[in-house]
Amino acid sequence: MHGGIAMNQHRHDTRPPGHVRIIGGRLRGSRLSVPAAPGLRPTPQRLRQSLFDWLAPVIAGARVLDAFAGTGALGIEALSRGAASAMFFEREPAQAAAIEADLDRLHQAGAVRRTDTLRELAAQEPHGRFDVVFVDPPFDAAAWGPTAALLDANGWLADHAFVYVEQGNSDEWTPPARWGIHRSREAGAVRGTLFRIAAPEA
Repeated sequence: MHGGIAMNQHRHDTRPPGHVRIIGGRLRGSRLSVPAAPGLRPTPQRLRQSLFDWLAPVIAGARVLDAFAGTGALGIEALSRGAASAMFFEREPAQAAAIEADLDRLHQAGAVRRTDTLRELAAQEPHGRFDVVFVDPPFDAAAWGPTAALLDANGWLADHAFVYVEQGNSDEWTPPARWGIHRSREAGAVRGTLFRIAAPEA
């Protein structure tokens, strides 16, 4: 099942994001830093719970990329639940520094790259092939399609990888042909979709 996934008109939520806590694994209950930054929109907790329920069979030992990291909650949640490694792409210096501080405080060995995600995916050699990728860009950037295309074409994905995409529930974009919808859920105005990536044809 492919094809469009629904586009909200421009939205501007100026409410402070509050706080984020890890909800499962060995770091459960740990509080993460949330810098006051325009457009910072942590994944709703109930959607994060659904996502990691979906990933439960594969997250242990996985190589994870948090491609628009923001608070880093998705990547750190993955580490809490047994992921082997996590890389975080975040272009905003304050947010990247907050992720680094949380990783240090929680004694987690994640790698934070202060970089523009699309530029990194397009111009750099992959930093390994990832088993699980989180794609949660600012909604107004409409970066889902370009990000998916670069992940798919440039060797970032392991065979049978999973890619989670978060968007407004009426945002529209087209996934690559070999991306099949594994699970999907809406939480308020947000939709989370987990794709399973078919292996490339020989």
